[in-house]
Order: sequence, then structure tokens, then C-alpha cells
Amino acid sequence: MSDETRPSDRLRAALLAPSASSRLQAAMSAGTRPADEYVPVLVERCAVEPDFGVREMLTWALVRHDAAVTVDPLLAELTSESPQARAQALHTLSKVGDPRAWDAITPSLLHDEHLEVAKAAWRTAARLAPPEERPALARQLAEHLGEGDRPEQRSLTRALLMLEESAAPALEAAARSGEQARRIHALATLRLLADPDEDVEDAFDRARRP
Repeated sequence: MSDETRPSDRLRAALLAPSASSRLQAAMSAGTRPADEYVPVLVERCAVEPDFGVREMLTWALVRHDAAVTVDPLLAELTSESPQARAQALHTLSKVGDPRAWDAITPSLLHDEHLEVAKAAWRTAARLAPPEERPALARQLAEHLGEGDRPEQRSLTRALLMLEESAAPALEAAARSGEQARRIHALATLRLLADPDEDVEDAFDRARRP
């Protein structure tokens, strides 16, 4: 079989189609009929794909492959100079759920200057952290309490809530902060930790009250 007719080359060409719907279909096909040779092509495309829906399909396709084949290439992307490559690799690793990824989620990723990378790192770390590492991770995440707009704050809150009671000491310390935004965010997250059914905006409103 010539290089030009290899399935991986046909996939690469299909993922370069100008139409997002065509690229989405190509990614779907790669996940429907997994093949190890597709993995480098899918990982490569994750770093540059401009369409959110196609990126999600690329992640789905990678999750459909054997983690023994996908995890190492995804881990390699965590040191890429491309923020999209780092963020999408983290997102995909969170879906794969392989515990080998935990050690690769470094403080530099948790505090990445690119918000989408940091948010993906928060979610992935919270999902993969071993029980004994959860309190330390909560302290790292708590450094960002009070930062950014409400969507960013909600993302951080969701990650902290995934840590359950392991997050409580870090949140309680932040709730005593002299910085109003940090204190309110911590108090709101503590409310949600105690009552996950409470509306997020209500939790923030009540946290603002004297």
C-alpha cells in the first residue's frame, strides 16, 4: 500500500477540508472505526482545529481508541507552545480518565497564563487527583478564588466541588481573606459544597450579604 493510500493519510486529508461539517464527519468516522494509526493524526488536528464542535468530535474519536495508544501522545502535547494544543489535550485526558495523566498536570498548567488551558487543567486535575493529593490540589486551585469574571469563577467552583470535602480547608481559609472578591467566591463555593442543589447565583448573592 502506498503512502498516499494509507488510511491515516486519508484521514489527515479529510481533516483539512474547508467545511467544518466535512471535518466533523471525518473525525466521527475515525472514532466509529478506531485504528491506532489514526491517533497521531487526531492529536495533531486537535492543536489547530478552529471549530469547537469539530474539536469535541476529535476528542470523542480519541476516547474511542485504546488509552494505551492515546495517553502518551496526549501527554506530550502538555508541553506544546500552542495553548490550544495544551488545552485540548487536557480536555481529552479528562475524558480518557487514565490515572497516568495526574503526574503530568503541573503547577504551570494549573496557573497557565492562558485561561482556557488553566480551566482545562483545573477540571482534569480535579477528576484525576488521588484522594491523598486532593487537599494540596485544592490549595493550588484556591489561589485563583475571586479572579476573573463569573464564568471563570464558576469553572473554578466546579473544579473545587469535584474535590468534595477535601476542598473545605482551603475554602475556609480563603473565606477569611481580607480581599472581598476572594472571600465572596470562597463563601459561595462553601455554600455549594454544603448544598449542591443550591443555585450558583443564589450562593454568590448570599455570600455577599454581611
